[in-house]
Order: sequence, then structure tokens, then C-alpha cells
Amino acid sequence: MDWTSLYLKTADLNVFILGTGEVATRRANRFLSHGANVKLAGNNLSEELEHNGAVLCSTENVDELVEWADLVVVASGDEELCNHVCDIAQNKLVNRADYPQKGDIIVPTSFNIGEIEISIFTNGKSPLMARQLRKKIQSIITEEDILEIELQDYARTELKKVIENQKERREYLYEIFDDENINDLIKNRQIDEAKCYIDNLIRGLE
Repeated sequence: MDWTSLYLKTADLNVFILGTGEVATRRANRFLSHGANVKLAGNNLSEELEHNGAVLCSTENVDELVEWADLVVVASGDEELCNHVCDIAQNKLVNRADYPQKGDIIVPTSFNIGEIEISIFTNGKSPLMARQLRKKIQSIITEEDILEIELQDYARTELKKVIENQKERREYLYEIFDDENINDLIKNRQIDEAKCYIDNLIRGLE
């Protein structure tokens, strides 16, 4: 398997999408929701895409659009035009919806639970199973897990103020994770109280 998972910062990224169909629209909405500048070349845009800030361009201007873009997404049924765009996008990051393995980037199925984003990639073998796995994962992650993440983030930030050594901080984070009092507060949704409890623990380290 010659792919590895990474997260790409998309704020202000210039994304050109060849196509305006269902797949192209999904890609566009995803990048728009993460702060990218998105231009599409095709027949027409949905009202949702227009509202979200996407720009419709002519397929006659694909050369200029590729030059403008940081990332090129090929999602058109016009195979000749797709091949042309890929040929002139040699120095760009390319996501191919038609032949994913031929591109540089694959956009996996992903979903959010609170501020947590989870992506699933089956190496192109089964989009159907990716959706099924998504349902399974969603069913086992609880609100308590999300609250635990919030408290771990809070504790990590506060520990950085008093402990420089990363390994020592990690040990304290494990202690906080296993602390029964904190776990009880999480179960009772008493997050402010849990943060106060953590503050008292950290003050004892100073």
C-alpha cells in the first residue's frame, strides 16, 4: 500500500474542480466548509454551492484554472478533458475521482463527532464498506469520549505552563485520564467542576 494518511490545511487553499456533477459538488462543499477557495468548471452550480462561495467557470479556461490552483480535482465525465487537465497539472496536487489511484491525493469518507474528525480509507477497495464502518464507529463513540477529549486538551494546555518535559506531561495526562473522580464528573456532565479539579491537581505540582 503506497498511501499514507495526512491532514492538509485547506484554509485559503485554491481548489479547482473539473466538473459540476454529484461527485464534484460533494468535493466542493467539503473544501468550502474547510475554508478553501473553490472554482468549478462545468455546466451549472447548485444554489448551495453558490451560497457557500463557489465560483463557476467555463471549461474553456481550464489551463488558467489549473495554473491558479494549489489542488486540482478531476470529477468530470469528459475523459478527454480529464486527461488534458491531468497532463497540464503535473506540478500540482491532483485528486482524481475517475481513477483515484492515478492521483496524488485521495479524499476519503469522513465525518465529525463534535470537533473530532474521523476518516476511513479502504484503499479504494470498497466505498460501501467505508460507509458501513462509519456507521459502526459513530455508534460506539459516546458524548463522554468527546468530553474526555475536551478535558485532556484543557489539562495538556495547563500542564505545559508548569512542566517542560513532554514525557512527564504525558504521564500526568494518563493519571488524569484514569482518575475516578474526574471520570465521575464526566459521567455527570460536570465539566467546569472537572476543570477545577484538574487545576487543583496541577497546582500541587508547582
